Amino acid sequence: MGRPETNRSGEMEVFVRVVELSGFSAAARSLRMTPSAVSKLVARLETRLGARLVNRSTRKLQLTPEGMTFYERCVRVLADIDEAERAVAAGAAPRGRLRVNANVPFGLHHLLPLVPHFVARYPEVTLDITLTDQVVDLLEERADVAIRTGPLRNTRLIARKLGESRMAVVGAPSYLEQHGIPRTLAELESHNRIGFNFARSFEEWPFLEAGTVRTLPARGNVQVSDGEAARRLALAGVGLARLALFHIGADVRAGRLQPVLEELNPGDLQEVHAVFVGQGGHLPARVRAFIDYLAETVRLS
Repeated sequence: MGRPETNRSGEMEVFVRVVELSGFSAAARSLRMTPSAVSKLVARLETRLGARLVNRSTRKLQLTPEGMTFYERCVRVLADIDEAERAVAAGAAPRGRLRVNANVPFGLHHLLPLVPHFVARYPEVTLDITLTDQVVDLLEERADVAIRTGPLRNTRLIARKLGESRMAVVGAPSYLEQHGIPRTLAELESHNRIGFNFARSFEEWPFLEAGTVRTLPARGNVQVSDGEAARRLALAGVGLARLALFHIGADVRAGRLQPVLEELNPGDLQEVHAVFVGQGGHLPARVRAFIDYLAETVRLS
């Protein structure tokens, strides 16, 4: 009797994910598996190879010398498989599931309006879209593309700039009529400033006063999880919000929101990037098509 067929490339992919995400639980989440299933798979792999690949006695996963050798070979083998598939499918139309992660403001005001035309152009691509203002790990969440606003920190990712937009402090006419228009930072102190309930790189509002940048914390009686919630509360007259004009430009033009303290606006810009894993020359066709489409159609200024 022949031995049962083994999906060696599948095992390699799981093992590489365990190493790159430094643990069974993180790898399991990224692969939509249970931690026990991942652990058992690695154990079966070690049994078949007759060598221990990882040490499990420490809090942080550690590779044995044999594990490091196997990991490096796995990376090369999987890269060769990908290259072979790309070579065959080079002329094929983009197809398959495309997982996209975007922040809520960009997703609602720029990404979702583009979806009908994109799926009409690429009918064999299935979009899987998640909107959240929390920064996700692309590897762990298995996202193909993420839209990031603000400074980029993860050097493992490749980024393509989609544009930039100036920030502004705004309030609804109803709020400003009731509470007055702030003309100085001292007056702004008494206003309700809508903040966010998660860590961000710009928790304080910057202002340029007498040639010096001063900051004021976003303190008020409401904190929200995303920029769209802040926009809607500002429209409802709850308080002032500081948001990018790519998000609220239509409201400002229509008079639904009014910028304040523009003479103290430091002119800082919020950049928007599409980020993804892998070198630009080695992207799946569906990812390249989506990023090119965004660069072609998104207008933030």
